[in-house]
Amino acid sequence: MSLRTQVDFRRLLVGQGASALGDWMGTFALMALVDHLSDSAAAVGGILAFRLIPAALGGTLAAKLVRRWDRRRTMITMDLLRAGMIAVVPFVQELWWVYLWALALEAPSVVFLASRDSSIPHLVDEPDLPLANAAMMGSSYGNIPIGAGLFAAFAALPLDDGWLGAHPYALVFWIDALTFGVSAFFIARALGIQGPGTPAEEAPDSPATADGEISVSPSRLRDAWLVPLVRRILPATAAAAVGLGALFSLGIKLVEEELNASDIEYGILIVLFGAGAGIGLALTHKSQHVDLLVLTRRGALVMGALVALMSQSPTVWLTFLGAAGFGAGATVALTSGMSALQARIPHEQERVLAFSAFHVVIRIGLGAAALGAGAIGDGLNEAGLPGTRSVLLASGLIVLASAATVRPILDVDVKKARE
Repeated sequence: MSLRTQVDFRRLLVGQGASALGDWMGTFALMALVDHLSDSAAAVGGILAFRLIPAALGGTLAAKLVRRWDRRRTMITMDLLRAGMIAVVPFVQELWWVYLWALALEAPSVVFLASRDSSIPHLVDEPDLPLANAAMMGSSYGNIPIGAGLFAAFAALPLDDGWLGAHPYALVFWIDALTFGVSAFFIARALGIQGPGTPAEEAPDSPATADGEISVSPSRLRDAWLVPLVRRILPATAAAAVGLGALFSLGIKLVEEELNASDIEYGILIVLFGAGAGIGLALTHKSQHVDLLVLTRRGALVMGALVALMSQSPTVWLTFLGAAGFGAGATVALTSGMSALQARIPHEQERVLAFSAFHVVIRIGLGAAALGAGAIGDGLNEAGLPGTRSVLLASGLIVLASAATVRPILDVDVKKARE
């Protein structure tokens, strides 16, 4: 059975594609609004730090809620809540207001993602999990260039007169809110999305599964680390997020200041990153016979190597090629990691906790790297040192080192787990 015949997954995917497109538009608008209100790069970086807090503090609560609540209703509720929250952003033109909603919006997102990812195994056949995760990841990261382009188009509309003209980016925020409503509509029709684990699923577990995973009956987010597979995947996941965050933060400086490229060429860079994500989607689909942890390692290695090489690139054209390859590597690494967690953690409670930890790590890594890389790079540049290139090189080496820690699960691991 192919994904095309699995109707409930298709409905979830369509809804997620719509909301991801709106969310990227809203993300660009949120950062542009902060820049408009403050004219400060530090203020724009501050909003990224604010978005760390719900991921860091709310992961445990998200895991508990997802285990206890009906997943379909939870996702619908979180979508409608986010739609209402993003819709009211333009009504107050104060910096504190934007910070408040940037902070608040991330909380329902953590709950939504943990619920969504732990539901996918119920919607597709196990052999289709890698492709399903690649499609879901592609619907998110593949929308980055489209979201950037649509944001720029709507932001450029002549709205100088009337209420909209006095509230920049209001139209973009309302379109974002509408896409959350579209997502809720499609999820409401996906009746196959199951509720929390049944008692049978959470009954006393065997000491080890066929893949060497030991059940730990976790109840706190940090307990996810007790699951052997999580310990193997999360370091690479964190490193991938660091690479993404550093490149997002310093990519524009690398292209426009170090390589003297234009805004149009920077736009091309973003488009090529999205195209690379599509290539990664295809590669993941064609590599279903390869061990998922091997794919995770290969994707992270490609990411690290290309960030390091891009940091020393002498021309913008080589940077373009690096961006496409980086997008492909990121998609392969993250989707393979997701697929491994879904396919090899059979117990519902552990799976939910693992995905809560997975998304917390991604969010913290992205935000911390974007903020930290930008601050360190600016500081080194002001001191007369090549800060942009140095920080990008360091982030690439960090990703490469972390990729070396990812190992496939071997028969000896299963034997040790059972002992």
